[in-house]
Amino acid sequence: MIAGQGFPRRELAAGLYVVATPIGNLGDITIRALETLSSADLVACEDTRVTAKLLQRYAIDTRMIAYHEHNADKAGAKILEQLQAGARIALVSDAGT
Repeated sequence: MIAGQGFPRRELAAGLYVVATPIGNLGDITIRALETLSSADLVACEDTRVTAKLLQRYAIDTRMIAYHEHNADKAGAKILEQLQAGARIALVSDAGT
């Protein structure tokens, strides 16, 4: 898959998916990670600006929510609510996984 061409969606079961992201070189991401990010209903990330660069590179338009130590109580409650409703949520870290 070439950057910027989009990525096919696949069927995901409801749940939380911890997605490994590359450290430094965005080209080091795995195909499975890209499939999961493009197929999820929501991406929970530390900094939406950082994750947006990764998603934009691969033309993935999944909605994001910031989830970090400063908003964990509020954002965590929203994430749990969506999981209980059957959402498919990908969790990524800015510094890789």
